[in-house]
Amino acid sequence: MTTPLKLGLPKGSLQKATFSLFKRSGWTINVNDRSYFPEINDDTIECAICRAQEMSRYVENGTLDAGLTGKDWIAENSSDVRVVEDLIYSKVSARPARWVLAVPYDSPIKTIDDLSGKKIATELLAFTRRYFESRGISVNVEFSWGATEAKVVSGLADAVVEVTETGSTIKAHGLRIIHELMQTNTQLITNRHAWENPHKREKIEQIALLLKGALLGEKMVGIKMNVPHEKLEQVVGLLPSLNAPTIASLYQSDWFSVETVVGTDVVRDLIPDLIKNGAEGIIEYPLNKVI
Repeated sequence: MTTPLKLGLPKGSLQKATFSLFKRSGWTINVNDRSYFPEINDDTIECAICRAQEMSRYVENGTLDAGLTGKDWIAENSSDVRVVEDLIYSKVSARPARWVLAVPYDSPIKTIDDLSGKKIATELLAFTRRYFESRGISVNVEFSWGATEAKVVSGLADAVVEVTETGSTIKAHGLRIIHELMQTNTQLITNRHAWENPHKREKIEQIALLLKGALLGEKMVGIKMNVPHEKLEQVVGLLPSLNAPTIASLYQSDWFSVETVVGTDVVRDLIPDLIKNGAEGIIEYPLNKVI
């Protein structure tokens, strides 16, 4: 690569989760609290930290070659960028977040149509305006600098459009959700110029491959066990797997070693069943990446 890839990393709530994801993918990022240009153990990458809300603009205009930001902020900025990969992770969960419309519990507003002529507070200003305009609903959308839920509780707005992962914060503020505007997740994006550069494109594709593999590895574990010959078929029949399990005969024995990969959500129920069906010496181990 003639020049390093200029990669934007999100500042704020996503920063810690993003750095952790890169570490599992093979890149260690070190940042000084006062620096916006962290060090990375890869001479072909130059990192810069900026707000997720601004990232797509910097990628679009070529200030950055690629970056990680939310689908929501790409839509907010109407940025003309190429989405290389969807990466489902956040600061608290591994599922998409939602931008929702919420009102006080005791509000007479029941549906989105009831908001005609009302005031809405949100940080997602442009997208929200376009959303209501496309549905022919006339509303006054105002920008909120933060503490958006409090605006509707204090009577400064009739409703809020706010992002949530679990809905718990919205409920804690005495609000109820009446409509979902969009689902959002982190995306790896690039611009046309960088994508047309063979060296930079190869690096971007490498980053996408390994980040996605690390995310998949979080959801899976490897398990290994010993199984007697007469129990082999019924044990193998219990195993969900990406592919057929690896089976090898043990030295000078009628026992077999069986190894496979399963989801973290099923392994807790699977292990007792394996034991009941004759498996012994079960080892469960984490996976750093699954490609």
